[in-house]
Amino acid sequence: MITVRNSQKTIPIKKAVVVATAQKILKLLGYQNWDVGIWITTNKTIRNYNKQFRQKDKATDILSFPLYDIVPGVFFEPEVREERVLGDIIISAERVLADARELDVFFEERLQLLLVHGLCHLVGYDHETDAQYVEMSKVEAAVLAQLC
Repeated sequence: MITVRNSQKTIPIKKAVVVATAQKILKLLGYQNWDVGIWITTNKTIRNYNKQFRQKDKATDILSFPLYDIVPGVFFEPEVREERVLGDIIISAERVLADARELDVFFEERLQLLLVHGLCHLVGYDHETDAQYVEMSKVEAAVLAQLC
C-alpha cells in the first residue's frame, strides 16, 4: 500500500495521482504490492530532516529512507511476506515547484521524476560513485520512458 501524507498547505497535491504514479513505478521496478510511505511537506521540515540525517543544513527536494539494504537490480524478498515495506520518502513541495519553474517543466512532471528517483533509492540504487550514478540514471530513464 502507498500511503501519502501532505502536511503542507501551499501547493495543491492530488494524492490519488501520487499513489497511482508510485504504484506504476513500483511495478516497473518489480516491487508491486510493497508498502511505501510518502510525506509531502515544506522546505523547513525537509531541511530539518536533511540536517539530522545527512548533516546538510539546507532544504532539498527529496529524501529517501530505505528499510532494507537491497542490492540494486536484485529482487529482495523478506523472510515474512507481511514485512514487504520498502521505506519512506519525504518530498518538499516548495522545492519541487521552485525546481519545476527553474527547469521550465510542470510541477507534476518534476514530482514524477522525483518519485522515480526516490523509489529507486528504496530498491537499492544510489549515486555516490560515478558507476552508481550511471546505473541509477539508466534505470530512472527506463522507468520514466515507460510511464509516459
